[in-house]
Amino acid sequence: MTTFNDTLLRAARGEKVGHTPVWFMRQAGRSQPEYRKIKEKYSLEEITHQPELCAYVTKLPVDQYNVDAAILYKDIVTPLPGIGVDVKIKPNVGPVISNPIRSVQDVRNLGEFSPEEHIPFVLDTIKILTKEQLTVPLIGFAGAPFTLASYMIEGGPSKGYHLTKAFMVSESEAWFALMDKLGDTIIASITAQVQAGAKAIQVFDSWVGALNVEDYRMYVKPVMNRIFSEIRKLNIPVITFGVGASHLANEWHDLPVDVVGLDWRLSIKEAGERGLTKTLQGNLDPSLLLADWKAIEEKAKTIIEQGVEHGGHIFNLGHGVFPDVQPATLKKLTEFVHEYSAQLRK
Repeated sequence: MTTFNDTLLRAARGEKVGHTPVWFMRQAGRSQPEYRKIKEKYSLEEITHQPELCAYVTKLPVDQYNVDAAILYKDIVTPLPGIGVDVKIKPNVGPVISNPIRSVQDVRNLGEFSPEEHIPFVLDTIKILTKEQLTVPLIGFAGAPFTLASYMIEGGPSKGYHLTKAFMVSESEAWFALMDKLGDTIIASITAQVQAGAKAIQVFDSWVGALNVEDYRMYVKPVMNRIFSEIRKLNIPVITFGVGASHLANEWHDLPVDVVGLDWRLSIKEAGERGLTKTLQGNLDPSLLLADWKAIEEKAKTIIEQGVEHGGHIFNLGHGVFPDVQPATLKKLTEFVHEYSAQLRK
């Protein structure tokens, strides 16, 4: 019988492990030739609506790279159609929303989210993976309220989040109503994912780095505290992550989470010096995966060493794998992290 590899779960809880666990954000997807072949026939939405196919895409990098966790293949906007958001994922653009939020009435018009009714395909994918296929934990996930709200207000991806930030401060009643609605939706989605078999959860607040600390504390942190407080009751490790948000790392550390994910702008060592004591995740700059192996190895060594010194550490990238990365590089990097960290942890 195959043994279940729970290294990531133990590391997330700050327990002793024999090696630093590894997984890569966006490990399932665009860098894999098998995935690109599937994408010639199916869109992201079509893949996620076919549980057997979605399970295959999710499991593929686990088999190829020997990583210590699978990350569910889906998009952060997957729950939004369930509450009445007309969202389409456009190739080379991202989520585009045709009915953006402009008022408190628009928020009141949003419906109630029911995971069993609105995302049964996601739950079926999780069940297939966790009951039949995986020998590593499956990480479920959700987009955080600020990031989802930014799409809902801007109508799609944005560089400056100008409409979102203006709406946040000038339409505060509508903003907090939207945070409540998204908070409820995220809690329901995550709870259903865990009940279906997900063993850990990551909440992606991809774009919250656009806010300063004061605005984060006032407009976003209360709903994040509520979400994480509810998720903690599920008794699974919880990871938070955002990009370009090093100035918020201490704010995240205050929240009831187990793991703080870092992008490449803040080192593990610096985070520790700032007072972060929880398990840290990260944080190789994904751009460096295009460098020669010697350069990758040197950078990875530093991160691994700092992680072992810190205590709890999960090796990851500072953001997601992008299409130009060679799968062989990720496989080699996974092996290196396992071997080098095991030597240091003896």
